[in-house]
Amino acid sequence: MKVAFQGERGAYSEAALLAHFGAAAQPEGFAYSEQVFDAVESGRAQAGFVPVENTIAGGVGVNVDLLLARPVRAVAEAYLLIEHCLLARPGETLESVRTVYSHPIALAQCRDFLQARGLQAVPEYDTAGAARLLAERARPGEAAVAGRGCARAYGLDVLAEGIQSVPGNFTRFLAFCREADVPAGLKQEKTSLAFCVHDHPGALLDCLKIFAAHDLNLTKLESRPIPADPFEYAFFADFLGGADDAAVAAALSELRTAARRVKVLGSYPRAERPR
Repeated sequence: MKVAFQGERGAYSEAALLAHFGAAAQPEGFAYSEQVFDAVESGRAQAGFVPVENTIAGGVGVNVDLLLARPVRAVAEAYLLIEHCLLARPGETLESVRTVYSHPIALAQCRDFLQARGLQAVPEYDTAGAARLLAERARPGEAAVAGRGCARAYGLDVLAEGIQSVPGNFTRFLAFCREADVPAGLKQEKTSLAFCVHDHPGALLDCLKIFAAHDLNLTKLESRPIPADPFEYAFFADFLGGADDAAVAAALSELRTAARRVKVLGSYPRAERPR
């Protein structure tokens, strides 16, 4: 089974993908999230796998927006503990490193470690990409912040591990497929949806009351701007329950009346939430 993800060999997304799908999965990395969705829509990949939120950095806006815009359905969720490591070419030591490359969010999450050692942080487009470039450039005094998988992938040494400032750093991922390819009999325990409200006082409250009225437990609520409609927003919500539940079906029916637009992004098995 070919599964598309954004990133390169050794990326956290690849590690989470393999942990979720198992060794039978064939990960295929792409430079941009849009290409991941293109691969699924075209049939080049049977599924896509993207991060949607992090316990420190918050929502991954580009992927949430694409789930709303594209004709796909979420079919699973997964969590991965993000453990940042300081990687360098063989021969480098903690004392010899001067410059550290990685994705800006990863660098921010390791700020205390880097500042305590007087290391210069330089943003790169991707954690795994930074590790690959580090190995290719072969310049002295350089290191990268990335996962342990990148050390194996690019022949790097782990100089330090668990260097993030907050130890409980988890990322949540969603697996998705084409709407026509949703597996029959898929267990539905949790639902993700997006909706837009009308322009009048209390419009959002009217929509949220529907979930409470049907005893549905919201586990996430965030807003995202709609590029085509300046200063208009879409609200993304997760709640416990599947679209095939009677209470959920009734709530969705009422929500479609109260809201301006509703799209169910998917109903899927509930993954155990890390603590």
